[in-house]
Amino acid sequence: MTDTREELATKVDITDWLSLRAHLERGGVIVVDPLLELAEVGAALAADEVQQVQRWLSTGLLTKPSLEQIQTWDADKGKIFNCLIISPYVLIQEPTPA
Repeated sequence: MTDTREELATKVDITDWLSLRAHLERGGVIVVDPLLELAEVGAALAADEVQQVQRWLSTGLLTKPSLEQIQTWDADKGKIFNCLIISPYVLIQEPTPA
């Protein structure tokens, strides 16, 4: 899994909320807590590590965007996210302040 994680780490990109909104409509957006690395989550999804993903879901480290989050992001025209596509999902994470 380390190779996959390292490979996925090179695929993490930055995009704006407007570009992500289309994926939201089909239910493909997953919010990743800043405590986790996008590449680690992507590797677990790609490897079908159901138990690990279930743990993250049950502890709230992975969630679908809430209505409140969506409204906040819609209001912030310049909102950007780190993102990683693991088809059919798009993992998003708010960038940590420098």
